[in-house]
Amino acid sequence: MSASLAFDRRRELGYARDLARAFGGALLFSLPLLMTMEMWWFGFILEPFRLAVFLLVALPLLLGLAFYAGFSKRHRGLGHALLDTLVALAVGFLVAAAILALFGVLETDAPPRQIAGQLTLQAVAGAMGALLAGRQLSAGEDDTGDEDQATYPGELFLMVAGALFLALNMAPTEEMILIGYRMSPFHVAALVLVSIGLMHAIVYKVGFAGQEEHDRPLSAFVHFTLAGYGLVLLTSLYVLWVFGRTQGHGLAEIVDAVVVLSFPGAIGAAAARLLV
Repeated sequence: MSASLAFDRRRELGYARDLARAFGGALLFSLPLLMTMEMWWFGFILEPFRLAVFLLVALPLLLGLAFYAGFSKRHRGLGHALLDTLVALAVGFLVAAAILALFGVLETDAPPRQIAGQLTLQAVAGAMGALLAGRQLSAGEDDTGDEDQATYPGELFLMVAGALFLALNMAPTEEMILIGYRMSPFHVAALVLVSIGLMHAIVYKVGFAGQEEHDRPLSAFVHFTLAGYGLVLLTSLYVLWVFGRTQGHGLAEIVDAVVVLSFPGAIGAAAARLLV
């Protein structure tokens, strides 16, 4: 009986530690967005349809991230991933509410839709940070050596998640449109090449922790780097659409903005493959 109680106590303490890391990860990953004025405004000027699409798309993405990373590494499987997703979202909302209230951004007399919009946009980044906290803030003491290895679709998925995270930090700002406007076609083409080159180098060439080795470099470049960059472009276009950055602009301007946003997106995609 005493052994069972001790086991339960250790399990509860372990989960409490995982939860504390989740809050730390949510704060660490979402702080840049929490202190970005454009995100405050988009929370209540964004069309409800775009906000709903954003949340609906985020849910399966968070579920996949929970499956591969989950903030509690003691349990695996789809059921635990679903639980981790719900807890991570709750953590994201709580952190966003606490910090925005502390900053005086949340107004007590504001309509519920405004507050809900502000928190929803911020909570997704916080939830991603909460899910990654187990890998990044645990100091390795819980590593079991039998973590789920991502399949090829899983690898591509992780790149989308990384691209989305960094794109969220950049897309709300006016600079994405301004930089695209200032760039010539030569600059745009050069930025595409630089983005692809950095994306490949971060994962395969420069010796970061978690760097991958591949016995078929050309195959890795085509199947992972180029395919991943294509997904980064689509992710950037989606994020720009969510924030209304594609409205009122011609095709050339949209392409320029997508390429600009895909620069940090490509770095985020590469980093996600190393972190998870």
